[in-house]
Amino acid sequence: MSWQSPARLWLLLAVAALVAGYLVLQRRQSRYAVRFTNLRLLDRVAPRRPAWRRHVPAGLFLGMLALLVVGFARPEAEVRVPRERATVMVAVDVSTSMLAGDVDPDRLTAAKEAGRKFVDGLPDEFNVGLVAFAGSAAVLVPPSTDREALHEGIERLAEGITGVQGTAIGEAISTSLGAVKSLDATAAKDPPPARIIILSDGANTAGMDPMEAADQAVAAKVPVHTISFGTPGGSVDRGGRAIQVPVDGQTLKAVAEETGGGFHEASTSRELKDVYEDIGTSVGYRTQQQDISARFIGFGLVLAMGAAAGSLRWFSRLP
Repeated sequence: MSWQSPARLWLLLAVAALVAGYLVLQRRQSRYAVRFTNLRLLDRVAPRRPAWRRHVPAGLFLGMLALLVVGFARPEAEVRVPRERATVMVAVDVSTSMLAGDVDPDRLTAAKEAGRKFVDGLPDEFNVGLVAFAGSAAVLVPPSTDREALHEGIERLAEGITGVQGTAIGEAISTSLGAVKSLDATAAKDPPPARIIILSDGANTAGMDPMEAADQAVAAKVPVHTISFGTPGGSVDRGGRAIQVPVDGQTLKAVAEETGGGFHEASTSRELKDVYEDIGTSVGYRTQQQDISARFIGFGLVLAMGAAAGSLRWFSRLP
């Protein structure tokens, strides 16, 4: 924490002086208290008064003064704020292997549910788009702030939607980059801060070389976060025959490392949700110094109201 007007903190010495004066006054009052020899008469004339409670309003009032002084010094702190025009592209593998039932109810259904919660957890200002890929890639939802359209796009995700079999990770990255560059009229020359999230369960088997696409992402300064989703024992049923489709995250890991993104592995729906939450805290934000004096002033006002309420409740007067 830093301060825009640190010299104003010297006013805390005045608050400290008030604290000291209050303590001295309390001690003096107890020292000069009238001494009665008749205890019964003392009980009638001076009924028992609150002990600790009589100090509460004064303590809250002094705390309020301290907080207001700190707020008056205009403290600053690093705060994470959404980037303007921040764009997130989510690319989901819809190849046949995503129908494997090693994740309940299957990989694709679990990915769709986690994707919905992920986009709902992003700030409303973020532009979010959706890409589906198998042997080729296609933009289902261009990046925008329209969450309803995004939910509809996620619902349309299905095996074979691209019409080409295979797993084209490179095409998914390249297509996502193209969507980012078409965000608005200035995106081609002034690209928005963006992140690409690739969710897949296998290695690249079609289309562009993923590392070539990764180089494009590096040139565009767009990190690619990758999620390897599934288990080594996954299989799909084809005509009564179980075909093994073990998860393979080597390509995804290489892409993430090349572009400066993060590589994640998830073998259950819960793990996938956790991965999305982790990614959501890092995409599209920037850290900047902001004035946080309102926090201290707000807490000070709360203490002031507490002091007033306590004084009225116990002593029928304001402090």
